[in-house]
Amino acid sequence: MEIMEIFQMTFAGFTKAAWQTVQLTFWSLLLGTAIGLVFAFFKISRNAVLNGIATVYITVIRGTPLIVQIFAIYFGLAQLVVLDSFTAGVYALAIHAGAYIAEIFRGAIQSIDKGQMEAARSLGMTYPMAMRLIILPQAFRRSIPSLGNQFIIGLKDSSLVAYIGGTELWATALGAAADNFKQFETYLVNGFYYLALVLIFTFLLQWVEKHLDVEQRSVRA
Repeated sequence: MEIMEIFQMTFAGFTKAAWQTVQLTFWSLLLGTAIGLVFAFFKISRNAVLNGIATVYITVIRGTPLIVQIFAIYFGLAQLVVLDSFTAGVYALAIHAGAYIAEIFRGAIQSIDKGQMEAARSLGMTYPMAMRLIILPQAFRRSIPSLGNQFIIGLKDSSLVAYIGGTELWATALGAAADNFKQFETYLVNGFYYLALVLIFTFLLQWVEKHLDVEQRSVRA
């Protein structure tokens, strides 16, 4: 009974916060995917400098806690430019996700048979053209399951933005629990919202994966 009361009391606030969480996740993952793709190319590059930059970036980001990175972006960049909690959260989550996405893309690209690149070059394609038209579409399809997992992790990681004044789901839950003194029930309802978002993300990712699989089979046919 108390769970339903909490749900009714927090519905408006949690719904608004859920939309904020979706926006935070979307923009951070969009930027993180771009960062990951760039550093994936750095990582597979024969240029020692670019390869070294990618290695340092991936090692540092994967080796330090996300909450430290969020605080470093929010409070560190405040010395140069003032960022609101949403913008700082997007940047921090994007930089964090980018390191993992870079490794996902790197592995997917390197899993493509090298003969395909050689065949494309023999047909007169430049390296960038062959990568864009031949290698990347296949690598993207292969990376979708791993990217899906990373996107879901990114959604849940967005809760840490609450600690720099964000207004997403977890921050709203902390405020609601402080007001109604029913921490367990409030956090449980909050968990249902996260679960609903994860299920929606999972459904969309499965749809994309099936759509691309059907498209690929029709091309082969």
